[in-house]
Amino acid sequence: MTTISGHSYIAGEWVTPGGAAFYSLDPRDEAPGQGFRSCEKMEVDRALTAAERAYTHMRTLDGRTIAAFLKAVADEIEALGDTLIEVCDRETALGPVRLAGERGRTTGQLRAFADIAAQGEWVQASIDTAMPDRQPLPKSDLRRMLRPVGPVAVFGASNFPLAFSVAGGDTASALAAGNPVIVKGHPSHPATSELVAQAFDRAIVSTGFPAGCFSLLQSAGHEAGVELARHPGLQAIGFTGSLAGGRALMDIAAARPRPIPVFAEMGSVNPVFLGPETLARTGEAIATGLSGSVCMGTGQFCTSPGLAIMVADEVFEGHMRRAMDAAPRGYLLNPGIRDALIQGLDRLTNTDGVEWLNETDFDANGMSPPNAVFRVSGDAFLAERRLAEEVFGPVTLLVACRDQEQMLHIATSLDGNLTGAIHADDDPGLSDRLLPALEDRVGRIIFNGYPTGVEVCPSQQHGGPFPAASDAASTSVGTDAILRFARFIAYQDAPQELLPVALRDANPLGIHRRLNGRLTRKPV
Repeated sequence: MTTISGHSYIAGEWVTPGGAAFYSLDPRDEAPGQGFRSCEKMEVDRALTAAERAYTHMRTLDGRTIAAFLKAVADEIEALGDTLIEVCDRETALGPVRLAGERGRTTGQLRAFADIAAQGEWVQASIDTAMPDRQPLPKSDLRRMLRPVGPVAVFGASNFPLAFSVAGGDTASALAAGNPVIVKGHPSHPATSELVAQAFDRAIVSTGFPAGCFSLLQSAGHEAGVELARHPGLQAIGFTGSLAGGRALMDIAAARPRPIPVFAEMGSVNPVFLGPETLARTGEAIATGLSGSVCMGTGQFCTSPGLAIMVADEVFEGHMRRAMDAAPRGYLLNPGIRDALIQGLDRLTNTDGVEWLNETDFDANGMSPPNAVFRVSGDAFLAERRLAEEVFGPVTLLVACRDQEQMLHIATSLDGNLTGAIHADDDPGLSDRLLPALEDRVGRIIFNGYPTGVEVCPSQQHGGPFPAASDAASTSVGTDAILRFARFIAYQDAPQELLPVALRDANPLGIHRRLNGRLTRKPV
C-alpha cells in the first residue's frame, strides 16, 4: 500500500526538513490534508552536492542506460495506479479523466525522451576531417557534439501537477541529456509530488542509476527556490509559472558570479484574431470553440486565449456571452490563484471603457469562479497597455476594433506570446497581413483553431518572445526540449580513444552525422 510520509527526497533518502510547516489543500473546500515541512539551505546544499557527484558518473553513461532508467520511471508512475489519480484530484480538483490523460502524457514524454536518448542522434554530431596538406595552412580534425551541462533545477508548475511537475517535460528532457535534476515541488500538490518521487526512487533502485540523479525538495515559500538558483553547483533552470516568478529567477541567475541560463515559460494572453466576414458566417461556432478554450481547466492553461481581436460585432458578443455562461464552472488550483484572479477582475472592471458582458458575483472565499467575458474598444485597448496583461483564469477580453486596420495595429502593439490564432478564411488578405506581425511575436501560429491542447511532437514549439518565455529560441514541449540542457563542445585533433563514442571514426552508434558537410551514417 502506497503511503504519503510528508518527506522530501534527496539522492536516495527520505528526509524531514526543518523549515516551516505547510499542508496540501483540496480546492473544493480548502480542507487541509497531509502536512509537509519546507526545505532550507541545508537540504539545497545536500541535493546539489549529491547531484554534482552523480553528474561525474552520468556524463559517461550511454544513451541506452539513460533510456532504461527513464522507461523504468514511467513504468513505476503507472504502477501507482488509481492512488496517484485520487491523491492528485484531492489536491487539484482537476478530475480523474483530465488527470488520467495528463498521466499518460507524462509517461509518454518520459518514454519519448528515452527513445531520443537511446537513438543518440539528438547530439548533432559533426565531423570535419583533417587536411594536413592544405595550403597555405593545414586544417585540423574538428569534431563537435552536444554534451550535458550539469545539475539542473526544475520548478514544478501549479497547473500541470504531472506533465509539468516532478516527472514532467523539463525533468525528462534534462535527464535524457545526461543531467541530474533537483525538483522544487509546487506547494499546491506536495502529496502528488511525493508519490512521483517514490516512483523515481524505485526506478533508481531497480536500474542501479546514480542516486544523486534526482531529488525532490518540498517547500511552501520562496527560500528553497532562491537558494537553488544561487547555488554555485547549479548549471541551468527550467521554470513554468508566473511572469513575476520567472523574472525573479532570471534576475537571480544573471546576478550570480557565473550566470546560468533560465528557461522560463511565463505570462501569455494568446491573442485570437477574428475576421469580420468569417464571424458573419461562423460566429456562433467560433464562440463555442473560443469559450471552450477559455474555460478549459478553469482558464488555468498557459495557452488560454485571453484576448479576441475583431471588428466590432454585437451579434458575436451575444454569442460569446451565452457560450461563456453555458460553459461549466471549475475549481481554481489554490487560494493564491483565486486572489490574483479577483485582482485581475477588479482591474478590468475598474478600467475606463471596459464592460463585463456577463457580470456576476465572485465569492472572495470561493474557489469556483465565473466564466467572464469582457469588451473594450480598440481605441481604449491601445490607450491602456495593462489590458494586454494576462488574467489567469476563465477570462477573455473582446477587443472591438473600428476596422481591419486597427486589428493590424493591435497585432503590432502586442508583446511576446506563446501562441496567436487567426480565423479569417472569408476575409481575403487579412491572414496575409496578420502573419508577419504574429511571426515576430509568438511561438506558434494557429489557423482556424484554438491554442489549448498542446500536441507533444517533434514539430511543436512551446515558447515565444518575452514575456511569454525567457528564451524565444527554445521549446519546453516536444523532443527539441532536450537542447536546452546541453551545450556544444568541439574536439580538435583528439585521439580516438578520448573522443565521445558518437564522434569516433567507426560510428559505433550508427547515427546520422554531418561528415565534411554531408549528412550520413557512414564511418569516417
